[in-house]
Amino acid sequence: MASKTFHEMLADQVEIEFSASQQYIAVAVYFDSQDLPQLARHFYRQSLEERNHAMMMVQYLLDRNIPFTIPGIPDVRNDFGTAKEPIALALAQEKEVTGNIEALFRAARDQNDPLGEQFMLWFLKEQVEEVSSMTTLLNIAERADNLFDIENHLARESVGDAGRDPSAPAAAGGAL
Repeated sequence: MASKTFHEMLADQVEIEFSASQQYIAVAVYFDSQDLPQLARHFYRQSLEERNHAMMMVQYLLDRNIPFTIPGIPDVRNDFGTAKEPIALALAQEKEVTGNIEALFRAARDQNDPLGEQFMLWFLKEQVEEVSSMTTLLNIAERADNLFDIENHLARESVGDAGRDPSAPAAAGGAL
């Protein structure tokens, strides 16, 4: 079986980014339903970031005149037993995306696509921040005596860059 091209892999990553966005909405709604507004706000913002990442990839594919389709997404998880579960899910999701982004970078390099390689550099940097901030949040959740300790941490501390990186690629239709 022939391996996928960088552009095919990038089109596949659009689905993964939209799926991550939708999963973060489900996590945010879970926290909202538990009257945990700081956690809900954090994950609503994360959802927008993931949506923007998908739209950055869409814009890149449009700019390179690469044919692709906007995919549907699989169902997301909505039920959680504890507040730690959705945070652990988010960390696992970010680690998986990091592996995908690394594979995309390698594919661009292997296929002698310097524009693709350069495009993926920003996402590599972004994934370091994403995994780090989600690791910190899970560590706080594991050490917290109660859920309000996590809420207070999020109210007090800046976790991640909230998608405000001026070096970010353009998103199709504009970043939200």
